Amino acid sequence: MAATTSASAFRLVPSSFEIRSHNNNNFPTSKSFNIRFPRRKNSLCVSASVSISNTDVRTGPNDLVASLLSKVVQTDGGVLLQKEEHKEVAEVVQELQKYCVKEPVKCPLIFGEWDVVYCSQPTSPGGGYRSALGRVFFKTKEMVQVVEAPDVVRNKIAFTALGFLDGEVSLKGTLKALDTEWIQVVFEAPELKLGSWKGQYGGQSEVKLRITYVDEKIRLGLGSRDSLFVFRRI
Repeated sequence: MAATTSASAFRLVPSSFEIRSHNNNNFPTSKSFNIRFPRRKNSLCVSASVSISNTDVRTGPNDLVASLLSKVVQTDGGVLLQKEEHKEVAEVVQELQKYCVKEPVKCPLIFGEWDVVYCSQPTSPGGGYRSALGRVFFKTKEMVQVVEAPDVVRNKIAFTALGFLDGEVSLKGTLKALDTEWIQVVFEAPELKLGSWKGQYGGQSEVKLRITYVDEKIRLGLGSRDSLFVFRRI
């Protein structure tokens, strides 16, 4: 014999009494406990199952930041992630963007030294050095961006060439605010260091980036070609 309601279900079970309480969202606040009576002849037992919805528990920005970093660190800037994992990163980023400060371009937290821990498109932060072929010959050691007040941006990619020769590519640029979220950076010709050799090549370049979130730990950016960046403060 069984009877159920929207809040609980009760069933008769011989020689046991059990009450369970659990959270529909599987949060650690849920509790489960059993109460059992000694077995007696012809005794009856009531088992109750109660579901408690915890709709007031919400994930805040700190939890989202921690979750995001756990997904992108030690992934070679995102190169090692599979398609489904990139999708998971994008979902966390989308949720975190809801907590972005107003007018992030004017927020002083954008200044500092940042480690580029993730990009949805591997070639965006390093060009040919980060392409599939480039990664065969150049192993990236670090990708760093420094934003200095009031308008200086310095990018650097350090690598090992052919497995034994240290090198780096650095760019210096001027930052210009386009509105309250978008910035434009015009870079001078890149400088290449390879062993003891040093020189410049190419010409000027420019990028546009939308700042979608910034705090004491991370900064999120969206490039004009939908490249998603995650910067971690050093």
